[in-house]
Amino acid sequence: MNGFFITGTDTGVGKTLVAVAVTRALVARGLRTAVMKPVAAGGLRTPDGLFNDDALELLAASNVKAPYEDVNPWMLSMPASPHLAARADGVTIRQDRIVAALDKLTAESDLVIVEGAGGWLAPISATETMADVAVKMALPVILVVGVRLGCLNHALLTRAAIRARGMVFAGWIANQLATAMPLADANIDSLENRFGVAPLGVVPAGTKPVAGAVPSWANEVVEKLLSA
Repeated sequence: MNGFFITGTDTGVGKTLVAVAVTRALVARGLRTAVMKPVAAGGLRTPDGLFNDDALELLAASNVKAPYEDVNPWMLSMPASPHLAARADGVTIRQDRIVAALDKLTAESDLVIVEGAGGWLAPISATETMADVAVKMALPVILVVGVRLGCLNHALLTRAAIRARGMVFAGWIANQLATAMPLADANIDSLENRFGVAPLGVVPAGTKPVAGAVPSWANEVVEKLLSA
């Protein structure tokens, strides 16, 4: 096991929040933990270039020094679906650049935490999706479920799609987002019953990142991942 690929039921479900917290929890255990955001669309333009907020948050949590271009091999200007952002930039996202960056990070670390863009099937080109990136990386997949109306359908479809590609399903995390939905616990219980496994962790409603902090739910997630 060289790391984990973190995907979500949709965009805006807390993949970065989870990836950063899990990275910090791994670092706190003394593990050399590298990070990746293979494809990012939209970011901050600085005198030194264009940088993505999510990638920078991940890099700040990591204890493995790495060039930004290895952490985020494909940085696209427009905050849009990656295939549309790539088209706007006049580029085609290639897997070889991503794999080369992963190989470098793997050589320098114990684990690599990889955060996908959007959901599992977010397009990255006319023919490929983020699922193709995950398959190429061959890392166990963690699914972040945004607990909101429609999450049961989204979560079940996503896990089915992950398994259809022959990927190892490492588990799922329930993120209750900004405001807890009605029957949130019942929805989480429903997913536990249908997945046949309890969540690796539950992120409380209204959770916001705190610089340097390792929340208890992230420690719980890492404990389960490392003992599996």
